[in-house]
Amino acid sequence: MKQKATVSSSRRKSRKSYFTAPSHIRRKLMSAPLSKDLRAKYNVRSLPIRRDDDVIICRGHYHDREGKVTTVYRKKWRIHIERVTRDKANGQTVPIGIHPSKVMITKIKMDKDRKALLDRKNRATKKGKYTEKDTA
Repeated sequence: MKQKATVSSSRRKSRKSYFTAPSHIRRKLMSAPLSKDLRAKYNVRSLPIRRDDDVIICRGHYHDREGKVTTVYRKKWRIHIERVTRDKANGQTVPIGIHPSKVMITKIKMDKDRKALLDRKNRATKKGKYTEKDTA
C-alpha cells in the first residue's frame, strides 16, 4: 500500500535519488545514531555527522575503535576517523573510509546551529500552536 501519492515506492527510483543526491541532502542521509546516554539527554535518536564529533565504530574490521571525525567525505558517502588508517606499499598512510551508519556518536561538537537542531528534534517537548492554558 502506497503511503504518499507524491513519493515513489519504486526501488529503482529510490536508489537513483539516493546515489545522485546533492550535497545538502547527502548531509542528512549521512546520519549516525547517538549513544545511549546522549539519546537519553537530548531525546534524539540520530544526527547528521560532522567534522569534530567523537565516534565509536560499531561494525566491521575496525569495530570498538574510538576517535574524532577528521573528514566527512560526502561524495564517497564515507567519514574518516583519526587513527583509523592503513599503510600503503610505499609507506604512506591513508585514512580508511567508514560509513556513518556503522558508527555511534559519543560526544557532539556543539554550536548554535547544532543546539537549535537538537531543540527542534527533541521528542519530549510538545510542539504546536497552542499550550494547555490556551485550550483551558
